[in-house]
Amino acid sequence: MFRAFSDRTRLRILNLLKPGELCVCDLVRVLELPQPKVSRHLAYLRRAGLVAGRKDGLWMHYTLLPAQNSFHQKLIECLSCCFQDVPELAKDMKRLGRRENPTATCCG
Repeated sequence: MFRAFSDRTRLRILNLLKPGELCVCDLVRVLELPQPKVSRHLAYLRRAGLVAGRKDGLWMHYTLLPAQNSFHQKLIECLSCCFQDVPELAKDMKRLGRRENPTATCCG
């Protein structure tokens, strides 16, 4: 689990998933990373038992899994404290809420 949290991109993904489910296309847009790279990180997080995926047509949607134990819960809570040390987290959340066309969805 420490390895899953030790990568900056995975930390960013976990933080973005805290409020709820997101499509891979939203993660790609916010992180400004290629889709294959985002998918590799999501696969790592899925193997670590931190996220779950749900297929919807051509798109995958991911959600943060509930904590399995107190250690897992503390790591998730730690994301809230990381805003000061990892400036990308706050920028990502701001970017997530902003779309060029608010009525359009990236996958629909």
